[in-house]
Amino acid sequence: MYKNIEKQATLRLADLVDYQPGQVVSRTLVQNQGMGMTLFAFDKGEEISTHASGGDAMVTVLEGVGRFTVGGEVFTLQTGDTLVMPKDIPHAVYGVERMKFQLVVSF
Repeated sequence: MYKNIEKQATLRLADLVDYQPGQVVSRTLVQNQGMGMTLFAFDKGEEISTHASGGDAMVTVLEGVGRFTVGGEVFTLQTGDTLVMPKDIPHAVYGVERMKFQLVVSF
């Protein structure tokens, strides 16, 4: 089930994905028909444009500050904050500052 991650070890999720200047970096930890789990690192000012997901998506900010727009409503999240983005509702992500977050999608 899990890939790209060490098992039976204490890990800090934010350390598993690195910032790259001018880029959005991702690292998939789980991808199957029931769920997906991915870590993201956004450089300041980087974004993923509006799109929708086929499952409910939960993000938890591990580091930094990001702006998540869900169905036209804007949420500014910082380290430790979590937001659920409902299935089929358009959403977008923007790095207000450098930001790392965990995305868990349940299908």
